[in-house]
Amino acid sequence: MRHISVASAPGKTILFGEHSVVYDEPAIAGAVNKRATVSIRRSNNNYSTLKSNDLGFEVKMDTRRGTYTLVRGKPGIIRYILNAMGKFHDHSNIDMSLSLNLPIGSGLGSSAAVTVATIAALHHFHGVEFNKETLAHEAHGVEEDVQGIASPLDTLISTYGGLIYLSREKRIVRFDSHLDAPFVVGFTNKYGNTAKMVKNVKTLKETYPELVDPIISTMGKIANEARVAIIKNDVERIAELMNLNQGLLDSLGVNTYELSRMIYTARDNGALASKITGSGGGGSIISLCSEETIDEVAEAIKAAEMLEADGIIYSVKGKGSFISDDENAANAVLESARQDFTSAVRRALELGLTADDMINLVKETTAKEDVHK
Repeated sequence: MRHISVASAPGKTILFGEHSVVYDEPAIAGAVNKRATVSIRRSNNNYSTLKSNDLGFEVKMDTRRGTYTLVRGKPGIIRYILNAMGKFHDHSNIDMSLSLNLPIGSGLGSSAAVTVATIAALHHFHGVEFNKETLAHEAHGVEEDVQGIASPLDTLISTYGGLIYLSREKRIVRFDSHLDAPFVVGFTNKYGNTAKMVKNVKTLKETYPELVDPIISTMGKIANEARVAIIKNDVERIAELMNLNQGLLDSLGVNTYELSRMIYTARDNGALASKITGSGGGGSIISLCSEETIDEVAEAIKAAEMLEADGIIYSVKGKGSFISDDENAANAVLESARQDFTSAVRRALELGLTADDMINLVKETTAKEDVHK
């Protein structure tokens, strides 16, 4: 058993396959570089604790019973953590901290990122050997327990990262190619509920199988077409397929006024394509843009006052996507680095490092970088 264990996992955006992936159709999704980070250390208390400064909550936990006592805040995501601890923890007393710079309910995979990071941190803490395949499988099991029904896609992305294609047989294919077009992700002020939306689609499918089954099947065919288009870097075809996919999502009843308004605002201002990303019912959209229109699209969405305070997620080649409240994508890169550094400092303080320790570490790191240049 280790004294301290830290693990981190990214959020995600789904390009193709929301809801249909639940019924074993293929899907395509990519990781963003906003993450959940979980740290664990032995506790001197006669109980376990979990706190998150980012989410503003703190609880005392009885991991054996799967219960908790609230100290402060509203820990909405704790069900995933308690479920994971019930399966992968020996119930010794520990102190856990959660850093999360993904909005909960945004459709960007916050629950999957938290689940993957929690299980990885627990395994590392207990000295349990694991690989990515088993980690993704275990995290999917937790999501199924909590949500009732869940796609493996979110936990796969949070485990493997990058841009991946998930086949009907649940084989993972990573894309080596990079698209010559950026994405903008807009987050509405309305939070989605994945479990509820998945259940609603399931009910619709069971009520009207002759109508809904072909929709689900067509979404799978679109994902397969999109895989070929991504490999060929055919941006125009990817855009057409994204817009087709959105029409099918709309027919499943997962769209909202806020999402629809944001989608058409993006298209009207130069987006090549725009669709829901995630389960819908709130949350986020993803828009495919050209280099010439990315700022116009981002500006239009923001001007419509449909984003929360965190702002827009820009896509940067080679770096993935990131949240920024800056209207300029270039300046947003610097803002992302500042946010990541701030989160790292908070985690270091929670783990016991002092300000002087961190200053010396920064000096050592920059000195090493200067040597390598």
